[in-house]
Amino acid sequence: MSTADEGRQWPDEVSVDNARATLLQLVARAGVPAGDARELIGLLEAGALALAYEELSGGARTAPGGKGEAYESGRFDGAGDVLDGLAEVTERTLQRVVGADGESGPAGERPRAGRMEVERARVAVTPLYLAFSEVSELDPEVTDEVLAAVLTTMTPRWRAGYAGRLTQFATAHRARLERLFAAFGPGSAITVHGRYSLVHSATSIAVLERLVAAPQELREEWDAAELPPAWLDGLTTAWTAPV
Repeated sequence: MSTADEGRQWPDEVSVDNARATLLQLVARAGVPAGDARELIGLLEAGALALAYEELSGGARTAPGGKGEAYESGRFDGAGDVLDGLAEVTERTLQRVVGADGESGPAGERPRAGRMEVERARVAVTPLYLAFSEVSELDPEVTDEVLAAVLTTMTPRWRAGYAGRLTQFATAHRARLERLFAAFGPGSAITVHGRYSLVHSATSIAVLERLVAAPQELREEWDAAELPPAWLDGLTTAWTAPV
């Protein structure tokens, strides 16, 4: 074995493809369609590259002392070129999954949310909701319809990072959300059925984020999905209620 062989033992391209194919076969046995599985794998790959880029670009870069100014300048320039290359690979990887930024359908229409996108949103909103409230008796069948309407206000690129934006929203508005759920959510005097029903659903976090970020687009998709107008109006009233 050569000295090079004794160095870093990283997976090569064939081994990575093998791991990807193995995962696809395993999730297929669980009933997950191959397209949905590839979407998740692609997002994980793009995410790993993006996190590596953020870590490397955020750290302080230093050069060995005593090498001279020209050496240090060249080293920093070379490191910058590597980071630029990593950013390009990250972008290509993400585009394979969600397309180009700002991509839309015919006549500027926003593409409908897919099953896996809805499932990712469900996984994101549930723990955020439970940080402010408790599980209620609201019919869970409405969850997919509401989340699909919420997600369709965004491009696929924005949906890919929606979990992070939801977390930022919940953090930025924590005090307001605590008051809202205390006054209108499970455990309050407000019934689960009626104008404020959506406060009893984990989807309320997602709807509230869109009410703040894209109210017009949300209203359009809400009407297109034929969801109860009273739910959106009630949540809007609860959000804007005086302290």
